[in-house]
Amino acid sequence: MKFRFQRKYFSIPYAIFLSLFVVIPVLLIIYYAFSDNSGRLSIEAARNFFSDTTKLEVILVSFFIAIQTTIICLLIGYPLAYFLASKQYNKNAVLIMLFIMPMWINFVLRTTATRDILFAIGLTGGNYPYLATLIGMVYNYLPFVILPLYTTMLKLDKSQVEAAADLGANPVQVFVKNIIPQTIPGIISAVTMTLVPVMSSYVISDALSEGNVTLIGNSIYINFANYQWHNGSFMAFILLILVLISMVATKNTGSQENARGGLW
Repeated sequence: MKFRFQRKYFSIPYAIFLSLFVVIPVLLIIYYAFSDNSGRLSIEAARNFFSDTTKLEVILVSFFIAIQTTIICLLIGYPLAYFLASKQYNKNAVLIMLFIMPMWINFVLRTTATRDILFAIGLTGGNYPYLATLIGMVYNYLPFVILPLYTTMLKLDKSQVEAAADLGANPVQVFVKNIIPQTIPGIISAVTMTLVPVMSSYVISDALSEGNVTLIGNSIYINFANYQWHNGSFMAFILLILVLISMVATKNTGSQENARGGLW
């Protein structure tokens, strides 16, 4: 029988990669989260998690920092994205590169540089751990807010904006009732790319707060470092649930955005 190469065979390397580095690790996390040292089914890790007020406090602190980071990034990133996407104000592509270039620099190097700058101005992790962590989060995740907002604003229907202004709407009304509704897909994408990743981050909070601020990512790392794989896996499982909720919440918006040509 003669072998015929088909295009579907191109998916084989991706399927192998997905199985090895996504499916199997997720199954291992679920296995360790709901088993004991002997490999038997157990909810001991779940009981430890929900009965330990320290871990619940970590969840609340992580969520609080993630919410604050997301809001600050949106407040800074939205007008910047609008400025970058508007040919009326920005006629030089170099400005866009200046805001995107930090994403090309190694994550650890950015965090180390931020720590040195904060130390130079007196905002050390020992004195202001929460503020230092928040500044580091905003700096590192701001490009991830600007980029989806920028790509969405490039697709703004300028005729609607002009029509609203011609019909007597003031600039505030045009912005609230026309521009924001058109950019909601970009806003939701920006929130998705910021909220959960901030909660799971541990390098930024560990380096900038000098170990004084513990997020979910830090707690997972500590558990695995101390060979408490079951407790760490259950916390990772909680993060997986949060990611799943985020994906479900943005599913309809993502479909609408793809119909308009895709986020990227």
